[in-house]
Formats: sequence, C-alpha cells, structure tokens
Amino acid sequence: MEKSYSFAELVDIIRNLRSENGCPWDREQTHESLKPCLTEECEEVIQAIDNKDDENLCEELGDVLLQVLMHSQIAEEEGRFTIDDVINEIARKMIRRHPHVFGDGHADTSAEVLLNWEEIKKAEKAAKAAKHHEIP
Repeated sequence: MEKSYSFAELVDIIRNLRSENGCPWDREQTHESLKPCLTEECEEVIQAIDNKDDENLCEELGDVLLQVLMHSQIAEEEGRFTIDDVINEIARKMIRRHPHVFGDGHADTSAEVLLNWEEIKKAEKAAKAAKHHEIP
C-alpha cells in the first residue's frame, strides 16, 4: 500500500524543494514566474470539471494546491506571510461571510446568501480603505 501524506508533510515537501539542497528549478521560482503555471492549472481544473473526469479533477486540484503552497513558501522565505496565514485568512473570511451559518444572520435562499455576501464584502472593502487612509 502506498504511503498517504498529510497536509503538514506536503508543506514540508515544498519547503524541502525550495531549500538550499532542494530542486534548482523550484528554488528559482518567484511569484511572477509562477503566474503562467497558476493560470494553466486553473484552466486544467475547469477542463476536468467540464469533462466530468473525477480522477483528473483530483490531480488538477492537487496542482492548484501546489501553486498555493509554492506562493506561500516564497512569501514565508521573504518574511511576508505563511501558509498558516493563508489558511487563517480564508477561514476567517468564510466565517465572516456566512453569518447565517456561524452567527445570527439569516439567509433561506442562495439569492439571499449572495446578497449578504456582496454586502459584507462591500463593508469589508470600505473598512479596509478607511484603515489605509488613517493618519498614523
């Protein structure tokens, strides 16, 4: 039976690929150089969905996850953010934008969910803009 890997082990694999003793190609990559790879992998996910090919979809989602991990590892090396920051940010966003699930909000239909989502998103952007315009 083949070994099954955890998320933490995958993160370590990417870290090793980018390490001094890792892969020369992986070490050379930057956010900019990986942009075409991310675009290609996203297109391949869409193609697998269109083809209703679960086996290929699983593989292609892994390739998109690889892109997320590579970008996160590069950012960590630059002292900007980590994969844990990415995970925390998306978890917080999902909780904020689903008050009908995680809070006292209300939404009985998909249309109500989308309306609430857009209103919350607008409020978040306004708060972010106000924060960036604050005088320190």
